[in-house]
Amino acid sequence: MRFSHTPLTRIALACALAAGLSTSHAAAPANVTLGVAIPTATHGFTGGIVWWANQAKKELEAANPGLKVIVKTAASTPEQANQVQDLLVVNKMNALVILPLESSSLTQPVSQVKNKGVYVTVVDRGLTNPAAQNAYVAGDNAAFGRLPAEYLAKRLNGKGNIVVLRGMPSTIDNERVNAFNAEIKKYPGIKVLDAKYGNWNRDDAFKVTQDYLTRFKAIDAVWAADDDMAIGVLKAIEQARRTDVKEVFGGAGAKFAVKKVMDGDKLVQADVSYSPKFIYDAIKMTANARLKGEALPARTIIPSVLITRDNARQFYFPESPY
Repeated sequence: MRFSHTPLTRIALACALAAGLSTSHAAAPANVTLGVAIPTATHGFTGGIVWWANQAKKELEAANPGLKVIVKTAASTPEQANQVQDLLVVNKMNALVILPLESSSLTQPVSQVKNKGVYVTVVDRGLTNPAAQNAYVAGDNAAFGRLPAEYLAKRLNGKGNIVVLRGMPSTIDNERVNAFNAEIKKYPGIKVLDAKYGNWNRDDAFKVTQDYLTRFKAIDAVWAADDDMAIGVLKAIEQARRTDVKEVFGGAGAKFAVKKVMDGDKLVQADVSYSPKFIYDAIKMTANARLKGEALPARTIIPSVLITRDNARQFYFPESPY
């Protein structure tokens, strides 16, 4: 599962933090009770979301005696909507960071708490009505697609055959693939042999890759568009004993993939960041701003970064489940 959004502006996170994250000022509340509503950990990426949210809670509460962070996880849209209401009525939150399970169904519940004075930061999956939020924080899906294309084109010296494994039919997948295609078209010597959905699933990716390896006798690189899918790709290549593939490029900075990059793996030599750590960043930015009585920029897009052996250690979090 992944969460979609429509990035409109890019604001470097480091710059935003350094600037104090303020676009407007209000009286700072004596205490801040920050509710965090996120999906239950059903797979690696959402497991990372939960882990990073609890890391933010631990660090921020230790550093700020006037701050209380309450983390709630939900397996369904109705459960998350109820949790948002409980955070308001029972816990008396005055700020909310939410990664909605579903955009349309959560818009009204979130709008209701905002109308009661709660400061709302929405993460990754936008609501259907932007007026229901004060701030929006997300990763950069266009760069998620563009950076692998730039890297693979350079790696292949502008010539070769690539196969693509897409995620699931969704806005987020379209943004990534469109950016990849736009960049790769700049290199007429590179041919994309096929692009099929692997559904962000390692088993589905294994089957798709088996099909590719059967149909195409010469494949120079694979863009799997997700690190979970890259696992299936690597397994299929190993079983087929193919030696023509020079690179398998996944995405999102899963720790196993980053470790392979760090170790100089033969096939996984680069990755692109799209870490669940953005929930940590959103919680920290929101908490720091509200403790000062300030507001975040309306949109903060956390850049996706090309991960290579030179910088991989910065993106390696061995304690995280993802």
